[in-house]
Amino acid sequence: MLEQDVLEKYRRAGKIAAKVREEMKNTIKEGMYLIDICEKAEQLIISMGGQPAFPCNISINEVAAHYTSPPNDEKIVPKGSLVKIDVGVHVDGYIADTATTVCFAPELENLVQTSEEALDIAVKTIRKGIFTSDLGLEIQRAIERRGYKPISNLTGHQIGRYMIHTGKSLPNVSHVSFSKIQAGDIYAIEPFVTFRDAIGRVEEGSQSYIFRLVKRKPVKESEIRNLVEFIEKKYKTLPFAERWLKMYSDSYNYRSLINNLLKIKCVMSYPIFVEVSHKPVAQTEHTVYIDDYETIVLT
Repeated sequence: MLEQDVLEKYRRAGKIAAKVREEMKNTIKEGMYLIDICEKAEQLIISMGGQPAFPCNISINEVAAHYTSPPNDEKIVPKGSLVKIDVGVHVDGYIADTATTVCFAPELENLVQTSEEALDIAVKTIRKGIFTSDLGLEIQRAIERRGYKPISNLTGHQIGRYMIHTGKSLPNVSHVSFSKIQAGDIYAIEPFVTFRDAIGRVEEGSQSYIFRLVKRKPVKESEIRNLVEFIEKKYKTLPFAERWLKMYSDSYNYRSLINNLLKIKCVMSYPIFVEVSHKPVAQTEHTVYIDDYETIVLT
């Protein structure tokens, strides 16, 4: 079980994440610049006493996850679109992760409601001792009952200190697994939903604007070495955005430096995920804490 002071930090992160999620849900409008949305969400987190656990994700229509604005992004929220906003907050490395979908197309409202209902059922189902396979089956049934399809290769996940994804995965479909939910663990539950006639899987897109330091390696070039030291000190093992590096200096060509770090496998990238048949995707997400007797929703 978690110590009380650790659980309190998770609770604080969860409260901030929930407030930011709801604030952004009411803020997003058609025609807004995506970079303004991302930066507002991140600044709200800081103003409330937390730190972003990863760059604000704002993924539109068939893009399911991992889009954040690059520097000088000129993309806007399209008319009639489905906008997923995913925010993460950490307090001393203890992370809460939450997401919602904002719908500007009346014909897609049922898709969003299906994701919300699947999340609600998952929260009521998850508990100490349940197999992750049983949880996935209940999520899949909830989605298919309403005539939609889960994204089979996007999952919920266990959360660790300074680690967004660690330990167990929580698939949104039935699967063979003997893995059980344990008391004392933190999990992010996130059903991704699309249309029944979609492929129901995502593939990597060509764009990557989110990165994570994975390994310190000897680097001769001082400008690269200094940047790595900054990333390690500032973000540790958490994801960061290319545009965040302006806090280090405005004078660098960061894409070139990041490409060098990718080549030597010092950092990894998070490509955007796109539904294979280019059907729209809805997402909702909560972070929960499992104790011996109940499931506590932190977000």
